[in-house]
Amino acid sequence: MLTRPNCLMRRASCLALFLFSLTAVGCVERRYTIRTDPPGALVFVNGEESGISPVSVSYEYYGDRRVTIQAEGYETIHTELPIRAPWWNNAFTGFFTENLVPFTLRDEREFRFTMAPAVSPETGDLVGRGQQLRQQAQVPPPERPGGFFRFFAL
Repeated sequence: MLTRPNCLMRRASCLALFLFSLTAVGCVERRYTIRTDPPGALVFVNGEESGISPVSVSYEYYGDRRVTIQAEGYETIHTELPIRAPWWNNAFTGFFTENLVPFTLRDEREFRFTMAPAVSPETGDLVGRGQQLRQQAQVPPPERPGGFFRFFAL
């Protein structure tokens, strides 16, 4: 039979163990790396500069990212990176993996891009395109209706 002080001591140690376990919970670290061939290209993710490739970006949420990669002498790459949640971090298990798993989970992804050399257009094509644009700019715009509707720019 337990005496009252032993019972209180046991409850206090269980409470202390429980509170300590809350401080030792894990988390999820997410990161993706963008590599280019040749390296040294400027990388933009969702319109913000991320750095020079190879570049690693930490993130908090899954989803698609709009990526633009630019390098002098190479064609610019515009693409979308689909970053989907892994099987262990879905709507049902996400709370447990984010808060209750006692170790850190890592989700690291790598994307590789090969850049094509830029092709400069022929001089004659550029001159012809410039003259075509000049002729389009010299055409007057269509007449707008007058009176009451002109106020509304219709």
